[in-house]
Amino acid sequence: MKYTNEIIEGRFISRPNRFIAKVEIGGSEETVHVKNTGRCRELLLPGVKIYLEKAGNLERKTKYDLIAVEKEGLGIVNIDSQAPNKAVHEWLLKKDYTLVKPEYKYGNSRIDFYMERGDEKYLLEVKGCTLEIDGKGYFPDAPTTRGAKHLHELIRASEEGIHAVAAFVIPMEGVTEVVPYRENDPEFADAYELAVKSGVEIWNLPCRVDRDGFEIIV
Repeated sequence: MKYTNEIIEGRFISRPNRFIAKVEIGGSEETVHVKNTGRCRELLLPGVKIYLEKAGNLERKTKYDLIAVEKEGLGIVNIDSQAPNKAVHEWLLKKDYTLVKPEYKYGNSRIDFYMERGDEKYLLEVKGCTLEIDGKGYFPDAPTTRGAKHLHELIRASEEGIHAVAAFVIPMEGVTEVVPYRENDPEFADAYELAVKSGVEIWNLPCRVDRDGFEIIV
């Protein structure tokens, strides 16, 4: 998953709301779009190095998208919430599936991917993990009713004989496992445990990360 527009460095100043941040670029303050509505509190600290993608639409109010953060002791963490699905799509197309279909309607949800391999059917829901504590990934970094809902859909799919998978993309190096962050979202943690007991597969997808993007390395 590579960005096609110019990537520049900056320094984080503040985040007035979920959608924008104040950053310093070349000595000037700029308002930029944040491509992640999660909290990212342990990442977006005053003065940290950040990476920004120049917007392709010159008419936009914000000229840049904040896509990644340099975390001390860990390196670059990509926080672009749209990137995990793009990376997974590229990765799936390199595997031996006979069909890969994004945005598949199932039950009351839209699951990220439907795949086929011969007569076998798969449903795959993708979650991006940006929260690292002591070398382990945690999800979510903020409560998500949508996350628990998707897990319950996967449980139903598994009961119907479909290969149901929850995949955690880890766009930071040195982290290979993601576990539920019960403190942040007990409902998701309960759904995760039930999903595992019900036969839903859990895929941890570590990545190679740089300022221009990342790729899944399993």
